[in-house]
Amino acid sequence: MKRFLTLLGFVAITLLVTAGICFAADAPPPPPASHAYITLAILAVAGILFFTELVPLPITAMLVPVALSLFNIIPAKAAFANFGNEWVVIFMAMFVVGEATFVTGFADKVGQLTVKLSGGSEAKLLIFSMIAIAGLSAFLSNTGTTVVAIPMIMGMCMRANIPASRILMPVAFAAGLGGCITLVGTPPNGLVNSVLSKMGDGGFKPFGFFEFAMFGIPLTIVGILYFALIGKKFLPNTVAGKLEDDERLETQVPKVQRPEKMWICLGIFAFVVAVMASEFIDLVTAAMLGACLMVITGCMTMKEAFKSIDWTTIFLFAGTLALSTALEKSGAAKLIATGVVSQVSDPYALMAVVCALTAIVTNFMSNTATAALMAPLAVPIAMQGGVSPLPLLMGVAMSASACFLTPIATPPNTIVLGPGNYRFMDYFKAGWPLQVISYIMCVVLIPMIWPFK
Repeated sequence: MKRFLTLLGFVAITLLVTAGICFAADAPPPPPASHAYITLAILAVAGILFFTELVPLPITAMLVPVALSLFNIIPAKAAFANFGNEWVVIFMAMFVVGEATFVTGFADKVGQLTVKLSGGSEAKLLIFSMIAIAGLSAFLSNTGTTVVAIPMIMGMCMRANIPASRILMPVAFAAGLGGCITLVGTPPNGLVNSVLSKMGDGGFKPFGFFEFAMFGIPLTIVGILYFALIGKKFLPNTVAGKLEDDERLETQVPKVQRPEKMWICLGIFAFVVAVMASEFIDLVTAAMLGACLMVITGCMTMKEAFKSIDWTTIFLFAGTLALSTALEKSGAAKLIATGVVSQVSDPYALMAVVCALTAIVTNFMSNTATAALMAPLAVPIAMQGGVSPLPLLMGVAMSASACFLTPIATPPNTIVLGPGNYRFMDYFKAGWPLQVISYIMCVVLIPMIWPFK
């Protein structure tokens, strides 16, 4: 069955590309209405492929600008221009800066301190681990942070006779929550800023580096309190995962190779964060300067810098951003917005619909891909409804990262599946109350911080 679906997916893509070539070569450009419907068709096909992963996610992302240019929705130059987008460059640079903290041992030190402070107490280990992981994930890769933390947490659990399943899932959720705190904490944050930047003279400034923290910090605190007071009752009490899972995990942990460079690395990292937060230097310049300094000072090698970049995220980011341009230029965004607003006009109802759809979808596919699909739609929906796009875009960003129902919702959720010996339903049982709490906070709190008018 799976092979049949895969074959069907490839056939569909082939037909789409072939039709595009014929259309572009032999037929005149379609009328504007056709452009809108073709763009929506490409959006739908991309959504299905992202959801099913019949082909690798980066390939799906790259087929988006390919299809848009083949069907003459937007010129090829515009379709592929987002590989030079400033947010793509920022995330590439921050992957390098973040990896240096692992290579030089700074992240490892934070993990060891967390284990030491817990003193063998399950409650303390849960709280301190979530705080540490959330703090690191606000500035570093939440995937890398989770991978580094798991062996230390499992070792502590073994010594204290605490089932690892009682700690690992909260740690994975904390990694997602921590990413909501800063601009570089998770790709969806940068993606919504990119959409805002494209609005040009619309009168709306992109969100600031720590502006996300106005909602991200309260959300993270609530998440930690939830597990400390209520959520721990829903966590399974199972033995550690299979030995092969643990061994596989050990091979993924970045090795500390240059501990003597740790303080240099920490200084560069602090400089980059301070400069980006103060906006003393342009964000992309500050991020790239930090990445260059990490290599110049010997904190990491060029080979390590190249390997540190998560190319899946980069291709997803750059490829799907073309949808934002196409939805606007073709009139598809206005078509969707008109349809939504005709059914729901109250600002809070619009917020509820956008956040609910984002939260549901992101639990079953990449949160970057979800944000890339939803963010371009949030702006015209807001404009058509006569409200500011800021609360809706922030709702998309936060809902895309606050996902707790499935093991495939985020990479950290997937990483702890084996070591924690979890089942699919374990995530749902422990995560659904936090998912509901996060959703309510998004709908109620975000408009209080970024008003609709």
